[in-house]
Amino acid sequence: MRISIFTAALVAFLMAAPQASFGAVVAKIDISSQRMHVYINGKARYSWPVSTARRGYRTPLGSFRPTRMHRTYYSRKYYNSPMPHSIFFYGGYAIHGTGHVKALGRPASHGCIRLHPTNARALYNLVRKHGPRNTRIRIQR
Repeated sequence: MRISIFTAALVAFLMAAPQASFGAVVAKIDISSQRMHVYINGKARYSWPVSTARRGYRTPLGSFRPTRMHRTYYSRKYYNSPMPHSIFFYGGYAIHGTGHVKALGRPASHGCIRLHPTNARALYNLVRKHGPRNTRIRIQR
């Protein structure tokens, strides 16, 4: 079987490309344990308590990429509530910092994933550094 010069060049490029460019940052949110585990280039780096949807609301499950990011953001839906270091991943759902740190570790949100402000800033900066295209957000029960 013969391959084209283009195909051979593409294969050579992909083999030489650093693996970090493919899913460099993965944020895994486990709803049952109310924790986020952050992996950088496949290595576990952080484990933080979160708050996901309380009764009557839902946090979407699945695998997502960041769609937009805002260092400073205020909820248009919930009383202009501050959402610092927001990483939106599905419509109006985001990972963001919260002032309600005492609730972290148990369901408390309207569906977003809340983090301690320091951790939200760290995640936001990681996503900016590696790029939204190289970031995955995985949410599971």
